[in-house]
Amino acid sequence: MASALESYVNKLVEIVTADGRVIVGTLKGFDQTINLILDESHERVYSTGQGVEQVILGLYIVRGDNVAVIGELDDDTDSGLDFENIRAEPLNAIVH
Repeated sequence: MASALESYVNKLVEIVTADGRVIVGTLKGFDQTINLILDESHERVYSTGQGVEQVILGLYIVRGDNVAVIGELDDDTDSGLDFENIRAEPLNAIVH
C-alpha cells in the first residue's frame, strides 16, 4: 500500500479514519506503517442539523493504524461544493 501512496504526495487527499473522522489536506509524506503527514488540513464534521463544519488542523499526523480510506480529491469539484447546505449523518467508528 505504501508504494501506492507515492502518487498522492503533494496532492489534496481525503482520509476517513477508523473512528469515523473525515480529514482533508495535502499529503506531504508517509512511512512504511502508513503514518500520514498532512499540511493545510482540516476536519469535516458532518451533522443532520446544520451544514458541514470545517475545523482547521494545519500540519497534522494521522497514525497508520487509524486510516480506513484515503483518496485523492479533485480540487475544482471540491471547491464548488456548498458545505453550508450539505446534511449527513456522522460516520460511526469501525467496530472490530
